[in-house]
Amino acid sequence: MKLHHIDGHIQTILLAEYPDKLLLLDGCCRSDISMLKHFITKTLQRPFHDLSLVVVTHMHPDHAGAADKLRKLTGCKIATANVSGQWYSGIDGRLMHLTDIFLAKWVAKRMKKPRMNFWYSSQLIADYKLNDSEPLPGFSDWIALATQGHTDRDLSLHHIPSNKIYVADLIVKVKNKFIPPFPIFYPNRYRASLHKIIKLEPKSIILAHGGEVTPTEDDYQHLLSLAPKIPKTHWRSVKARLFKPFKKS
Repeated sequence: MKLHHIDGHIQTILLAEYPDKLLLLDGCCRSDISMLKHFITKTLQRPFHDLSLVVVTHMHPDHAGAADKLRKLTGCKIATANVSGQWYSGIDGRLMHLTDIFLAKWVAKRMKKPRMNFWYSSQLIADYKLNDSEPLPGFSDWIALATQGHTDRDLSLHHIPSNKIYVADLIVKVKNKFIPPFPIFYPNRYRASLHKIIKLEPKSIILAHGGEVTPTEDDYQHLLSLAPKIPKTHWRSVKARLFKPFKKS
């Protein structure tokens, strides 16, 4: 297995190459599709339909945005966490979906990336639903880990032979510091997920935003100290800003 780290629109794309198939560790942005196709067909000199499986670690635009379109283009299968229902459900969910797309565009602007289409469906039907510690279909050297907290369905992917773990957005690296992601809907689950990764003692961890890193024990402890005790969500952030003037007075 050769793991390719590709600069996506606003995140790192992880593509695992095997002699007879390809595994995409996350669903990317919709705007990444043409670049990914060029990498597979031109750089790797492989047919685009060699893409066999796409894992969607959670439903945010830079992790799920390209998945369904890639399935239509290549015939690949999609795997997600075995969690019932849709993340973006109901009216509140649809509003959150629009907000998350807006936030992705804002991140791209901050990164001085060109304007591109981030739109994707808020609903995703998976071909496979993975339980904690279940091998990926067709890629038994990878194990799915339930690492909820950021959302209710986050997955990390553990490559057993190399003892490397792709943690998606469980940890974010900003200015050489490791911090929790935003939002965190389930703070207790988030802390438990961090402890799960620490206990596995990986050789390295791979971040969607920050590359491959090897945190020290001090780094992990600092990260745990920053982990919120209450949810940090879009609506709570809006309320805090709206009512801040009243608190001062």
